[in-house]
Amino acid sequence: MDDKLLRYTLRIDRQLFAKFRYVAEYNGRSANKELEQMMKRRVEKFEKEHEVIILDEKE
Repeated sequence: MDDKLLRYTLRIDRQLFAKFRYVAEYNGRSANKELEQMMKRRVEKFEKEHEVIILDEKE
């Protein structure tokens, strides 16, 4: 597995996740990729409003 990929367990309401999967499929993505795209947009928005986030090499 790629060392850059992280596994993360998400606990979420089943109905909400079912609706989220519907949205993801509508957009032609898996639920995982839909979540990844949402996270990217959120980080971009945060960095525009505040500053670019600099991470340590470990992160």
